[in-house]
Amino acid sequence: MNVLSAISRVLSWVESALVVSLLTVMICFAFAQVILRNLFDTSFLWADPFLRHLVLWVGFLGASLATRHEKHINLDIVTRFTSVKVTHLIRSLTNLFAAIVTGALAKAGWIFLMNEGSGEVLFTIGQMNFPTRWFQVIIPVGFGLMAFRFFIRMIEHIIEANNPTEQSLPQPNVPTLER
Repeated sequence: MNVLSAISRVLSWVESALVVSLLTVMICFAFAQVILRNLFDTSFLWADPFLRHLVLWVGFLGASLATRHEKHINLDIVTRFTSVKVTHLIRSLTNLFAAIVTGALAKAGWIFLMNEGSGEVLFTIGQMNFPTRWFQVIIPVGFGLMAFRFFIRMIEHIIEANNPTEQSLPQPNVPTLER
């Protein structure tokens, strides 16, 4: 389990660095587009499709990071009324289900990539063509990363179900009325 957690930590670092880098690039290009259009009546023709695909990358990488920290969509109404051990078992089952679904979506994304991106060019800069596949590869990779993370979380909850502690459960982000 330690190996999987170490891999997840390294992936998290890489994903975080990519998200920061991609967001920086997106902001710079969007700002440049606004300046070029408003002040010089021109723009980069390739910037809009490029930015749209970067949004896709940031979304998938962010979803993978959210999955690592269990900050994805979570319905925990049932687990509020169960013991810590049962809560871990319920979360392990929901993570297993999510891993299966995202794994199937990763496979479907790969099939889509192989069928749709057959040499199609997204945009050209000078003499260099940028294939659509380069940008759409995040679909199967992103779903695969999420499946991996859900699998790791499932194993962690199974381990915690065998040795339950109150601190082992992530606290829900629910506002409370504390004074």
